[in-house]
Amino acid sequence: MTDSSRIIAGVVLLTIITIQFGGYFMTRIVRGQVPMTDFQKSFARAGHGHAGVLVILSLVGLLYVDQTSLTGFWLWVARLAIPAAAILMSGGFFASSAGKDRTQPNQFLWVLWLGAASLALGVLTLGIGLIVA
Repeated sequence: MTDSSRIIAGVVLLTIITIQFGGYFMTRIVRGQVPMTDFQKSFARAGHGHAGVLVILSLVGLLYVDQTSLTGFWLWVARLAIPAAAILMSGGFFASSAGKDRTQPNQFLWVLWLGAASLALGVLTLGIGLIVA
């Protein structure tokens, strides 16, 4: 593993602490200690779930990225787009459901879609990079 991938993997691993805090917060939500609408609860679950899954996918991707022949810009896209998607997608779920008694997404829903684009770009770049290596 290259130094760059190793350092990024270390940073990604440290983000798991925030996901753990999110799990604790989710237990408060389901016990009714945090007032939320059904919509907000579903977006909180989705945000938390996406964060966990995409962080794991980020770590797996970092193991593969150094096996490609990607260089320059595309190498960095393959390294960073999936971790960025973990932040953007989960953040998009949380930000777009913020506000008292909200029953539909607010104007920050675009953050979720930006994360989806980042995920698509990252996995396409990494997948193609592995196929042509």
